[in-house]
Amino acid sequence: MPKYLTQDDAFMKCRKEGNFIVMEDTDAEKIESMVSIANADVEAANSIRKNLPKQSNQWNSIYKLYYDALHELVESFLRLEKIKIDNHQCLFAYLCEKHPELEFNWDFFEKVRTKRNGINYYGTPVSFENWKEVDIQFNIYIKKMKEEISKAIRP
Repeated sequence: MPKYLTQDDAFMKCRKEGNFIVMEDTDAEKIESMVSIANADVEAANSIRKNLPKQSNQWNSIYKLYYDALHELVESFLRLEKIKIDNHQCLFAYLCEKHPELEFNWDFFEKVRTKRNGINYYGTPVSFENWKEVDIQFNIYIKKMKEEISKAIRP
């Protein structure tokens, strides 16, 4: 398992490795599509979780869908600033570093990123309790990113 990095350490590592790519143009259609995909992921997750028993193994799917939605929204937001970042840790480090006014919590991003990586790469399941730990914050952050994207598109 990779070592925990602070926000500052992750940002500096990502910058040193050239993970922050400045784009020449903003692709409005791609951003619109990414936001639409994020909305669909949240809608699907909410549909699945409606009657889901606590002992279900589908909490993995809920977690991944919410994570993917948040990731897509953050990526969309940064693309509006003509910044492209393919590495998830670098994406969240950049957001937290360059947008402290949004008051996002770096540790939350690392928590959900590493949990999602556990699901995808290490076969670590997510329980109902794991989901409940992040449910509210996922929803707050997703809502906030949608608002920020709307503001950036329609200033």
